[in-house]
Amino acid sequence: MIERVITSGIFSLDGGDFEVDNNVWLVGDETQVLVIDAAHDHEPILAAIGDRQVVAIVSTHGHNDHINAAAALAGATGAPILLNPADRMLWDTVYPERAPDGELVDGQMLEAGGVTLQVLATPGHSPGGCCLLAEAEGVVFSGDTLFNGGPGATGRSFSDYPTILDSIEHRLFVLPPATRVLTGHGDETTIGAEAPQLEEWRQRTP
Repeated sequence: MIERVITSGIFSLDGGDFEVDNNVWLVGDETQVLVIDAAHDHEPILAAIGDRQVVAIVSTHGHNDHINAAAALAGATGAPILLNPADRMLWDTVYPERAPDGELVDGQMLEAGGVTLQVLATPGHSPGGCCLLAEAEGVVFSGDTLFNGGPGATGRSFSDYPTILDSIEHRLFVLPPATRVLTGHGDETTIGAEAPQLEEWRQRTP
């Protein structure tokens, strides 16, 4: 079972503030779920969770718009927050006095409600950016690594365009073309819809 909750708020980085809508993903079944990217407001996320157990709150990366409801959600549910340690400097700008509860590492397996997720390290949008592959369901949760129409933004601190293209090519475009890509913002896409555009993206000025 995969559910989407859309939350809205401010993304702040490098002195700029931007109004954004975020996709928060719940993965699991009727008894337990895993939350991917607790963004902006924990209340609608809690409402979608209901009385289910939250196994973990997973942050695909450390930008504030993907973690700014994580602590409140953890406090309400008792679930641990997981983050790749390479994004700790981004986390600390939002939560200088509260560390994540655990780490995300490449190849790590997570499970909730009968759904197994594999962590794929996909740096570029941020150093610790990760995607989560639910292979049996034919789904990858791409965070801000890959969107409908292109790679995630890299014109910010700690990001790198060649790195994100390498991550997309070697970690995501090796997946079956029918794999659904459930993104951190906006509409979903598929690997098969995005892969033909790789060479065009290489020619872009980041």
